[in-house]
Amino acid sequence: MRAIATVALGAAMLAGSAPAFAEAGDFLVRGRFLVVAPQDSSGDVLPAFPGEGVNVGKAYTPELDFTYMMTNNLGMELILATTKHSAYGDSGTLKSVGKLLDTWVLPPTLTLQYHFMPEGSIRPYVGAGVNYTIFYNTRASGSLEAAVGDTDVSMSNSFGWALQAGADIPLNNKLFLNFDVKYIDMSSRARLTTAAIGRQSVRVDINPIVVGFGIGTKF
Repeated sequence: MRAIATVALGAAMLAGSAPAFAEAGDFLVRGRFLVVAPQDSSGDVLPAFPGEGVNVGKAYTPELDFTYMMTNNLGMELILATTKHSAYGDSGTLKSVGKLLDTWVLPPTLTLQYHFMPEGSIRPYVGAGVNYTIFYNTRASGSLEAAVGDTDVSMSNSFGWALQAGADIPLNNKLFLNFDVKYIDMSSRARLTTAAIGRQSVRVDINPIVVGFGIGTKF
């Protein structure tokens, strides 16, 4: 009887110290550091530069996201972050110019997640959803304006889909580590207008892979 009582007490202590899992009705808030790596491709910069396109550089930024657990397994996540990207010529005359423009990107993304093991010591999930990307504060680079004069630049906003996979690793009843990877379908059309060469246009498929690592809490 003493042995049984000891085992029961030990089990109760372990149960009491085990990290609580997210349940229906909980809010999860995470802060992550992101690496945004475009898997980019582009058309030609037309009409003046046939055969020449652009590349989009990586970006690094902090991010905040919110997940509402509708059930123990299903959650809805919204991410909020903004990043600054630069575009460069990929060949010919444009490559010799170097950086062509800078733009800020605001890509709010909403995903529906499925959490496979909400009670586990590692809690993986997958998600799919939609993204709307806003390009703002887009400016021509100094090197481009040195080559062709004053340049007005704009980029069209983008609507697309998103895929997601990640895992939460609980630290205690409230805090958990998080690792997350997303693929975001993102495209834009950049337009550059100068007095010297007129209006140029190029379609760019940015399609970033977004890798994040951070810490979260639940409410």
